[in-house]
Amino acid sequence: MLIYNVTINIDESVHDNWLLWMQETHIPEMLATGKFSHAKMTKVLVEEEMGGVTYSIQYTTKDRITLEAYYKEDAERLRADAQKYFPNKFVAFRTELEVINQQIP
Repeated sequence: MLIYNVTINIDESVHDNWLLWMQETHIPEMLATGKFSHAKMTKVLVEEEMGGVTYSIQYTTKDRITLEAYYKEDAERLRADAQKYFPNKFVAFRTELEVINQQIP
C-alpha cells in the first residue's frame, strides 16, 4: 500500500474558497479516478515563516502500478485545475510513502 501525499501552503486571501473547493471538488475528483481508496486531509500545526496555512492531503492507493497510472492518466489535468482556480496562491510538494505497518487497537 502506498500513500500519495500532497503538502500545500495556501495563501490566506483565498484560504476559505480553496478549502471548500478541495473538500467539495478536488478530493472527490481525485477519488473518482478510481486509483485511490480514500483520502485524509490534515492541517499542519506549524506556523510558516512565509505565512499562509499548510495542509497535507494523503491519498491511499494499492500499489505502484496504480499510482503510475494516476500520474500518466490524471495528474496533469487535476493539477492544472488548481492552477486555474488559484493561480500563484499556493505552493505544493508531493511525496510518496510506503506503508510498512498499520496497527489498529
